[in-house]
Amino acid sequence: MAGVSTDEAMRRAIALAARGLGTTSPNPVVGCVLLDPDGEIVGEGFHAYAGGPHAEIVALAQAGTRARGGTAVVTLEPCDHTGRTGPCSDALIRAGVARVVVAVPDPNPVASGGAGTLRAAGVEVELGVRADEAEAGNIAWLTATRRGRPYVIWKYAATLDGRSAAEDGTSMWITSEAARTDVHALRATVDAIVVGVGTVLADDPRLTVRNLRDGTLAIRQPLRVVVDSAGRTPRDARVRDAAADTWIATTAEVGAGPDGRVDLPALLTALHRRGIRAVLLEGGPRLAGGFLAAGLVDRVVGYLAPRLLGAGPTALLDAGVRTIGEAVDLEIVDVTRVGPDLRIIALPRKRES
Repeated sequence: MAGVSTDEAMRRAIALAARGLGTTSPNPVVGCVLLDPDGEIVGEGFHAYAGGPHAEIVALAQAGTRARGGTAVVTLEPCDHTGRTGPCSDALIRAGVARVVVAVPDPNPVASGGAGTLRAAGVEVELGVRADEAEAGNIAWLTATRRGRPYVIWKYAATLDGRSAAEDGTSMWITSEAARTDVHALRATVDAIVVGVGTVLADDPRLTVRNLRDGTLAIRQPLRVVVDSAGRTPRDARVRDAAADTWIATTAEVGAGPDGRVDLPALLTALHRRGIRAVLLEGGPRLAGGFLAAGLVDRVVGYLAPRLLGAGPTALLDAGVRTIGEAVDLEIVDVTRVGPDLRIIALPRKRES
């Protein structure tokens, strides 16, 4: 049987890494494929949960002695420190791996240095294979590590003319069941779901990850965060039930920004300290505007329903834009039909300084 190239192996490693989305925080998602000296796959693994074995360790256990003289293909630079598990760099050296191919260097100063340790032990190291693809798959953790605050995805649902509800306030349901199921899959990949208190007062959402067919809850639930400057969240609100942990973030606890409301950068810093690496911003056009105005949105996911209302609240309020030149420009990276609706994924473009 013909062996596989390191490029093909990296594609497989990236796909493996994606299996850990939503369960590894505060750790990254990582995939690893081990090739024997003939290029045959002899082991593979991914990091499944924080505190569990790293991808390299899973792959090495599967490969056994067949890893000796072979190549480890891994999406993130092998760690070089002892935390809840030992250094992956040492494990690869002990296994006799001759070459390590890495997609993305580790930006975490605590864990980085694996490439240097491997080279010092005589292991050949190659960096940058499919780096862009691996970076995209691990973007939440990489962003959080580099910036010290979680990666923020703003999700909204609207009609084709941008309305999030009818003029009388009714909004269930703007989009289809297929789109709502897709949102639950998105929720499952993040560590926290954030809404404003206005959304809680208007809609009383549960903000949980569940199966829409039978209503069962997922095993792992993101933290529910209500941005509530004055502590107006009702005691009987559904976000206060036992289905998931909830944090009512007030100015008294987080601090106030220039507008007198919860300081959003401070909120994200506090979430980062709690181990939150990916946030889904779901509810409140005013809150969404505040995040956008502060430059805190990293990804936009919009669900557009083939409906027209012509009146009613919009999906976004004041984002600090006063002229067309101040508009938040987006790069559309994906357009997919979800049932009768469209899902558009876009990234805010960096403004020229």
